[in-house]
Amino acid sequence: MALLALWLAWLIASLAVGNGLVVPSFTDTAKEIGRLFTEAAFWRAFGGTLWRSLEAFLLSFALGTGLALLAALSRPVRAFFSPIVSVLRTVPTMAVVLILLLWTSPKVAPVIIAVLVLFPVFYASVLSSLDEVKKEYGDLASSFRVSGVRQAFLMYLPLAAPPVLAQLGATFSLGLKIAVSGEVLSSTAKSLGSMMQQAQGFLETPRLIALTLLTVAVGFAFEGIFALGNYLYGRKRR
Repeated sequence: MALLALWLAWLIASLAVGNGLVVPSFTDTAKEIGRLFTEAAFWRAFGGTLWRSLEAFLLSFALGTGLALLAALSRPVRAFFSPIVSVLRTVPTMAVVLILLLWTSPKVAPVIIAVLVLFPVFYASVLSSLDEVKKEYGDLASSFRVSGVRQAFLMYLPLAAPPVLAQLGATFSLGLKIAVSGEVLSSTAKSLGSMMQQAQGFLETPRLIALTLLTVAVGFAFEGIFALGNYLYGRKRR
């Protein structure tokens, strides 16, 4: 229903404005999507953006999970990373991209900025789940004198996994959005962000909208994949 409402709003806005440069028609946008599928440049850009998004996602997940586990087991580690995570949550994305472009390349900057955004998300999510597990089962593990390493890998991480896994799809979508934004600001070659920037510069509004819709569709697709994986993981645990 929500998608239908958005589609109807688009049709009404297109008819009301009557200017394809401002609000392109649905038909023109659909034709542009079809043309994009036939362009080798689009698939190269798509592959580049997807790779950078996956790279940032996996790095953030590994860092967030590992450091959250250390923070759950050690108060000094938690105290050390608490202000760092708070700062990362508030740093302006555009300012960080501009700084990174002085230190790195346009291909690397979007990955780093996505990691800086996703890492606090993973860290907070995993740490919260670990704290819940520790609150419920920590005394039991201590009473049986289970070592910290065994607690971490045989109890805390498996029990904390379901709520973390449930958020992976939404987090990947966020990372994809940040990566594309970083590509636009960095003018990254062979990327969806660069194609969007070019379309905007040449006033190719249907092409710009088509690229945006395809990016959103990729995010939805990965959310569905992660949701399916989480469902299968839950069934396997039963």
